[in-house]
Amino acid sequence: MAAVRKLQICVISPSRKHSASVIFLHGSGDCGSGLRSWVRDVLDPDLVFSHIRVIYPTAPLRPYTPMRGALSNVWFDRYKISRDSPEHLESIDHMCDPLGSLIQDQVRAGIPKHRIIIGGFSMGGAMALHLACRHHPDVGGVFALSSFLNKDSVAFQAVKERHKAGLPLPHLFQCHGSSDELVLHQWGEETSELLRKSGMSSSFHSFLGLNHQLSQPELELLRGWILNRVPDTSPTSSP
Repeated sequence: MAAVRKLQICVISPSRKHSASVIFLHGSGDCGSGLRSWVRDVLDPDLVFSHIRVIYPTAPLRPYTPMRGALSNVWFDRYKISRDSPEHLESIDHMCDPLGSLIQDQVRAGIPKHRIIIGGFSMGGAMALHLACRHHPDVGGVFALSSFLNKDSVAFQAVKERHKAGLPLPHLFQCHGSSDELVLHQWGEETSELLRKSGMSSSFHSFLGLNHQLSQPELELLRGWILNRVPDTSPTSSP
């Protein structure tokens, strides 16, 4: 598979000194600026911070099997949208390098990895879980909204091995709509439970009546979790 070029990104800068970063990955078929607009439309006030840079990357175009091979902006391929399907591990691993480079860009900008949070919506959440569980377990946290991992995901084994070795793991924050018809609520809940049993600390939040979409209460909860993981430590920050 050909090398992926540097990802296009949409960046929301903090109002004061940049001391933490959030990388927010879109769902299949979307783009970074599309997710950023969706968040802004749903959440009032916006998902902006005085000290956190929020980065919305765009996945490159690639053939997507659930769309009969049509090109789509997706982080990886799927054999089908199901927890029972094997993972398309080659395409998942292919995206770990450019997304890892994006994390390293933040480190080079002076942000410690424990003050970098990565997460996403739907497929973006699954991609974030692979990054955090398998390649960057020293990030400050990982979140997954309306997302799931396949039941035999290699991410579960990676978490088990780190936990058994006494190595640190990031905290997981998950949200899922009870009425989700594309990514079933049960899939998200089972993902959270399997990661917790493997040794990962996690919190799972259900939203009654929510389908496969973002909601203001969900994003407000996410904003509070982010601020708890990477608080503003500058002398001018509010107590």
